[in-house]
Amino acid sequence: MERIRLSIARRRALIVVALATLLGAAAWLGYAVAERVALQSLHEATGRRMDLYALKLGNEMRRFEYLPEVVAADPRVQLLLKQPSADGLQTLVNGYLKRIDEDAGSSAIYVMDRTGLTLAASNWRQRSSLLGMNFSYRPYFQDALHGRDGRFYGIGTVSGEPGCYFSSTVRDGDQALGVVAVKVDLEHLDRGWAHSGEKILVADSNGIVFLSSDPAWKFKTLRSLTRETIGRLAVTRQYNEATLEPLALREVSLGQDGSAIVDVGTDSAYRQAWTASTFVVHSRALAGTDWRMLVLADIGPVRATARRSAEISVITLVLVMFGLALRHQRRTIVAQGHAVSAALREISERTRAEESLRATLNGHVHTAKMAVLGQMSASITHELNQPLAAVQTLSDNTVELLERGRHDEAKENLRMIARTTAHMGQITGQLKKFARRSEVESEPVQIPAVINDAIFLVRQGQRFRNVRLDSRIASGLPLALCEASQLEQVIVNLLANAVDAVERQADPAIEVIVEQRGALVEIEVHDNGGGLSDTARGHLFEPFYTTKEQGVGLGLGLAISNDIVCRFGGTLRAEASSRLVGAVFIVSLRAVVLEEADHA
Repeated sequence: MERIRLSIARRRALIVVALATLLGAAAWLGYAVAERVALQSLHEATGRRMDLYALKLGNEMRRFEYLPEVVAADPRVQLLLKQPSADGLQTLVNGYLKRIDEDAGSSAIYVMDRTGLTLAASNWRQRSSLLGMNFSYRPYFQDALHGRDGRFYGIGTVSGEPGCYFSSTVRDGDQALGVVAVKVDLEHLDRGWAHSGEKILVADSNGIVFLSSDPAWKFKTLRSLTRETIGRLAVTRQYNEATLEPLALREVSLGQDGSAIVDVGTDSAYRQAWTASTFVVHSRALAGTDWRMLVLADIGPVRATARRSAEISVITLVLVMFGLALRHQRRTIVAQGHAVSAALREISERTRAEESLRATLNGHVHTAKMAVLGQMSASITHELNQPLAAVQTLSDNTVELLERGRHDEAKENLRMIARTTAHMGQITGQLKKFARRSEVESEPVQIPAVINDAIFLVRQGQRFRNVRLDSRIASGLPLALCEASQLEQVIVNLLANAVDAVERQADPAIEVIVEQRGALVEIEVHDNGGGLSDTARGHLFEPFYTTKEQGVGLGLGLAISNDIVCRFGGTLRAEASSRLVGAVFIVSLRAVVLEEADHA
């Protein structure tokens, strides 16, 4: 007997170990596959954004790289280099350089003789005038003097301001008379990058960061500098008195796509307000330069997705195992039931009791099914009430317009009814769209028209009657990449959620703001509701998570909206409102540059 008990205990222990191993393997596999897919998606999305950043930087460089050659070809400049002491010639060239500088929008233009001495400058009247200064030690002067077009980024030794220098030789036939240099301010680029939500760096061939979306990272190094490099920088005074300290970056691993995963030291001052400590670093050489652009993307969302996938894998396996166990148990119960029925077939009371129990069980199952059906119906009805109210209002207005003979306006109402009806069809198809991803054909879209249509649609609903709904749309907005009808669906959903948030406020208010920020067009929906808790903010875009009362919603609206925006190549995020006391949901879409819009 004791042996039997030990054998049973051993078998149970082996089963537990096997199940634990199986669950661990499922979790690891789910995590690994999801992480690899998410990293690939992050790599592709970051690559597209890097294309836009690099394109903008390249366009800015091309605006000025021709300018030194144009100035060098001017006869007055050539004459000054031949006759530097000629009466009034220096003043004439100074004025010419000032006009060119103002028209081009550069920082300074100056002319140097063969020794590097500045003979004329656009800023000759300013305190930081370059007249009389010798720049023969600068690489851009040496390159130009030897017949090469110079390009150099450094900190000005006179002004103390950083900039990009372009230079060209002034020639008289085969003879080099001197050099023309143009200084350009590129600081506005990294100020624009600061709104992108990710770290963007540009480093020179020595690994020194000179453009950065985070000012604390500027003029720091990606690696330790050699003595030879430090000596060469001291001679050229490229970064003047900058400390050039190394950034606290530690490479953790190398991705299959060539990207590196790095940690930012927790004690580093360069982290500042960044809560993330681990990033995926994507880098790319910039054509025509020895510079390299780097984009650091937070790996946190990738790992969160992988963890969710691991959890789902474990839950799925547990459900499968539970189902198999139930099936085995059911077979056992059925076999036992047959045995009992055969033994107690003559006892009618037991038969009636079993029938009564079965009826009760069926009633409970039916009740549970009706509860789920009621919850789904309440959610879909909630989503359809607003467009139905709009259709009813527009229909009533159409009848009145037809009676008054205002047929054009009636036709416009009928068109709006058709669009609203199509939108209702989109609402009923939301669950199917969420379960099976459909391809989105993004195209350049005029965002103000989409916003106005969405606001017009929701204003037809009864719930918006007592809500103050304002909009502020910036003029001159570029086109943005999206699909108009699906973006309208997202905005209507955000406005409906905002109404739910402000319904208990004494003065309910919603504000829609559309602006361009760098390479993005951003749509903000503010409300003066109760705001978002830290717990809610961490789960907002998860399917079936909702802060509403039971039966009001399924918690799919924000998850579907986030899925739509992500397929546009954009982002959807929630923050505390800076304009009203509640929350703000921000949709960020890629702006279409002029060349891209023409191609489209």
